[in-house]
Amino acid sequence: MSQALTAAPGLPAVAIPSIPVRELLPWAFFFGLLAMIIVYFVGAEQGATSLFAGTDIHEWVHDGRHLLGFPCH
Repeated sequence: MSQALTAAPGLPAVAIPSIPVRELLPWAFFFGLLAMIIVYFVGAEQGATSLFAGTDIHEWVHDGRHLLGFPCH
């Protein structure tokens, strides 16, 4: 439902559009999944839980790990 706000005299009223939840859910799911992937790579991609061989991923996110409070050594 749109609501009209009353404006100062002489100015037109502003309509506030509503955004259906169905349009937001795919975006919320996408950004939630993206956030989980980023947290995995920054927080857990090393050692026994590593998906990739070597320490390349760890070195790329090393400073971010310490910035966010994840211990790594």
